Amino acid sequence: MKLEQRYEGKAKRVYATENPREYVVEYKDDATAFNGVKRAQIRGKGEINNAITAHLFPLLEGAGVPTHFIERLSEREQRVRAVEIIPVEVIVRNVAAGSFSKRLGVEEGTELRRPVVEYCYKSDALGDPLINTDTAVALGWASEEDLTRIRELALRVRDFLTPYFAARGIRLIDFKLEFGKTQGGRVVLADEISPDTCRFWDAETNEKLDKDRFRRDLGGVEDAYAEMLRRVTQPT
Repeated sequence: MKLEQRYEGKAKRVYATENPREYVVEYKDDATAFNGVKRAQIRGKGEINNAITAHLFPLLEGAGVPTHFIERLSEREQRVRAVEIIPVEVIVRNVAAGSFSKRLGVEEGTELRRPVVEYCYKSDALGDPLINTDTAVALGWASEEDLTRIRELALRVRDFLTPYFAARGIRLIDFKLEFGKTQGGRVVLADEISPDTCRFWDAETNEKLDKDRFRRDLGGVEDAYAEMLRRVTQPT
């Protein structure tokens, strides 16, 4: 049973439950870009992102990535383990795109010789600035051990998802992850994996099938999200 709301972010609400070790997460249709400057509603986004995450997280568990996911409760809700979010977001890049291309003057679509792992401080007020691991440790946001484990798990997610999407005609360009710690101190994957948090390009056409369609006013946002749900859940 959902009790009081504990947190509301740009895309989700988190509720306490009668079990202090569990939360209910509700996915919203709200969409934001450029640190909240651009806002809109994407019809059905919450249901799609919930469905995609609920499909992928158990597969990642099977691949050795512990997650906060327990079960999907409804079209918009899932039951998860209560975690304290580590305020260090992780971005894993396979291909140059977005801010990476702009910041370094690298043409978008350039294949990277190895995956690039970047870190951001999770702060809407500051625009999620890039940081390094020394900064995270020095300011007490994460320990050395936490960051080593986070990097290991992030690359394990990449190693599983890249061929998974390739088998479904999708290039996984980059993605953002959040991690949390359970009450027992275990680092687990939290948040979501969806077109909100990943860049997905069609393998044949390079058509964008993610939130860049909203960010860049490309149109067809709802159709792109629906297509990703179809591909993610299709057998190969």
